[in-house]
Amino acid sequence: MALGESVDRDANRALRARFDEVYGDYRRLRSGLDELRVRLAELRVTERSDDGQVTATVGARGELISVELHPSVYHDRDAKALSRKITTTIHRAGTTAASATQELVARYLPAGSGAVDFLRTGDFGSLLGRADSALRRGE
Repeated sequence: MALGESVDRDANRALRARFDEVYGDYRRLRSGLDELRVRLAELRVTERSDDGQVTATVGARGELISVELHPSVYHDRDAKALSRKITTTIHRAGTTAASATQELVARYLPAGSGAVDFLRTGDFGSLLGRADSALRRGE
């Protein structure tokens, strides 16, 4: 066997081992994403107004699922106050849902990833900065 063949075989073995590792990581991530999709679809957040007259339930993206009004809301007959109370309660539910969604998604992503930072901050720089530095390392 020639030296070149031995080097090629060693390189091929190393490449195959690296491929197997990356493929295993992909399969674990893919499996986790399927589970994440189901958990996000099932996520519901319910908030009540301070006086308990308004109850709002939202989904993972903050989309409104339901609003319930206690019969006592009709005693005041102040439509503007009721409107503000409903809006405030829905916003609070949406904010809570966004936090719950971020925490849930972060559990399925690699620690320290730009995607996790983006979910927490909404700053695209965290995504682009990591990609830019990875490209620079590859140059």
